Amino acid sequence: MVEMTVESVRINLATQQRVVILKATKQERYLFIWIAYAEAYAIAVELQGTTSPRPLTHDLLKNVIEELHAKIESIIISDLIDEVYYARIVLDIDGRHVEIDSRPSDAIALAVRAKAPIYIEESVLERAGVVPEQNEESPRSISSEQDQKALPGVDDNLDAYRDFINSLDALDEFGKE
Repeated sequence: MVEMTVESVRINLATQQRVVILKATKQERYLFIWIAYAEAYAIAVELQGTTSPRPLTHDLLKNVIEELHAKIESIIISDLIDEVYYARIVLDIDGRHVEIDSRPSDAIALAVRAKAPIYIEESVLERAGVVPEQNEESPRSISSEQDQKALPGVDDNLDAYRDFINSLDALDEFGKE
């Protein structure tokens, strides 16, 4: 497994789609996961250190887990099937290891609140990860025809993916419109 951190939450201003960008802690690999507004907001709020007067949904879930004397050990992005990511929340309940099926966006929102590590199965990162070009600091999209031919299974859908990624803006003021 590869440990990841949340690099950023971004938004496509034209389509209003949100994406969380995870970065490998010990290498230059990134993973893009499209997420809904509520989960993007929940992750961004926690990353910015903003507090709410009342608990948000993921705060509530974290509080319930803690009140039941359980601990969020980690989250694992475990699979990618038909373009859908799967995750597990790993809990320690009185020394007992329990894994709960979850959407990655909810698991990530919990992980950032619990300061729990985020892991991804190597096979998932190999299939869906992005590597920046040597002179870039941000994730790269496949830009040249030669790069596309070198990768098996790359097709015209990559153009739409590339256009989307290149149109993203960071969510510095997420939720403030």
